[in-house]
Amino acid sequence: MNDIELYLFTGPEAGEKEEAISNIRNAAVKKNGSVDEYKYYAGETRIQDVVAQLQNASLFTPALFIIFRNPEQLKGKADLETLSQWAKGSAKSSPNTLILVSDENSVDKKIESLVPSNHKKIFWEMFENRKEQWIQGFFRKNGFSVTPDAVARILDMVENNTEILKSECSRFFYCFDRGSTIQEDDVDKILSHDREENAFTLFESMADTSKSPVQRLESSLEILQKIRMSRESNGVMVIAGLTYCFRQLRAWINLHSENKSPTDAQLKSAGFAGKKNQERYRNASRLWTPGAVTAILALLANTDVSIRSFGTSMEYTSLFKLIYSVVIKNGRFFAEYDRS
Repeated sequence: MNDIELYLFTGPEAGEKEEAISNIRNAAVKKNGSVDEYKYYAGETRIQDVVAQLQNASLFTPALFIIFRNPEQLKGKADLETLSQWAKGSAKSSPNTLILVSDENSVDKKIESLVPSNHKKIFWEMFENRKEQWIQGFFRKNGFSVTPDAVARILDMVENNTEILKSECSRFFYCFDRGSTIQEDDVDKILSHDREENAFTLFESMADTSKSPVQRLESSLEILQKIRMSRESNGVMVIAGLTYCFRQLRAWINLHSENKSPTDAQLKSAGFAGKKNQERYRNASRLWTPGAVTAILALLANTDVSIRSFGTSMEYTSLFKLIYSVVIKNGRFFAEYDRS
């Protein structure tokens, strides 16, 4: 008997996760001829509505392809029963595909138990040595070569995962002729001078220990404004980037609490390659305690839900409150402005 078309992809590595989703999409199109694709978010769309859509045949295409993000938020009995009834019932004979996608490492065990074992995978962040290989392979595949020093510099400047690495590395293909070898100086020219503000530069500003809290707030809000004015403006993506940074900060703090002087190899294997990257998290660890980091991560999650619930009309206000709470109040949410 064929497995039901229900998948669960978790973990922080977005690039490989998106590649896996693309492969399933291509297979669904090949099998059905065409699919109608939809994307939903927990907290924004009820799982009951998603299941109802899966149970109804499409009027124009033979199959549906639905991506449902943040399933870790599904904890209510009604939500779990709805998904369970579909997975154990009509899903067995349905051509429709449902992919549950989370940046967390796990979701409710009852949800995990519904997914065939070969349809679920945790996409861990790549170790630094794999990122080096990935960058070299990406340049080679596109007709370029890159020096080891340039690879190290890219990893020092670019955060997160292969999805962001792909976007940043692609810049070189527009600036150099095919067959060129990218040097370390080229990386500084392209990524430093021509780089747009994003969640990672925002985090760096929030963690700048050379400035007072008020100065950090001012510079961070300036960066936020630049992000909002860019074509890539997306509050949810800002939250996702900051969440990654503070999870990395938590890992940095834990690593140094277990081993007060971790070796370069230990730092590199934990995702802290490059002096600039290490200095960034060293500074941040001086500003925020483990308890504060936990509070900030909770605040980020609440802000994400708020933005998804109320839409773009309240996005700036939600992000402003978030940055103020993190920089000025170390993660404690405020109900009204402080008066000094």
